[in-house]
Amino acid sequence: MSRELVLGVPRAAIRGGLDWRGLRGEAMTALGVLASTVGEYRVRADVEDDPSFQQLIPYVVVQDGSRVFLTHRLRTGGDTRLHDRYSIGVGGHVGPDDGGIDGGLRREWAEELVADWEPVFQPLGVLNDDTDPVGAVHLGFVYTVDAAGRGVAVRETHKLEGRFVEVGEVDALGDRLETWSRLVLDHLLGR
Repeated sequence: MSRELVLGVPRAAIRGGLDWRGLRGEAMTALGVLASTVGEYRVRADVEDDPSFQQLIPYVVVQDGSRVFLTHRLRTGGDTRLHDRYSIGVGGHVGPDDGGIDGGLRREWAEELVADWEPVFQPLGVLNDDTDPVGAVHLGFVYTVDAAGRGVAVRETHKLEGRFVEVGEVDALGDRLETWSRLVLDHLLGR
């Protein structure tokens, strides 16, 4: 069994609680400070089903004008709860060697995507969703990147497929779109 360590914060330490769903821009700074002051690393297997500990996930959405980079999770990916789902964000857990959320964001970008240009990450907000088992144990730190016509591809082609699509095509995926992606898309569309 893996002893992978992941960064998170106790739910009880989050000022104001998590009785909201969606994306909040104003929460990003406060939770970032919280992560650096009371954040701790725990064994992932021990917290994957424990909503009292919120695992922190840097999550980036790549945009190119009216298009977003859409990924499709193949059945060969690790988390079976996400198989055959679509996403407009890429990201993952933060480990001790990352040096915090920003380092985890940069590592995840390099691990998940192929781009021959340097991204400029723009913070969008903190994402919370306690309505499903995956969301209940994770908090997303959401960022956007403007591809500005430059190419992007998935690195782990054995786990993912990816391409730029118009936002309307993403919206039409309905419940095949991961919940986090739906919440971010709704935010981007002003809904």
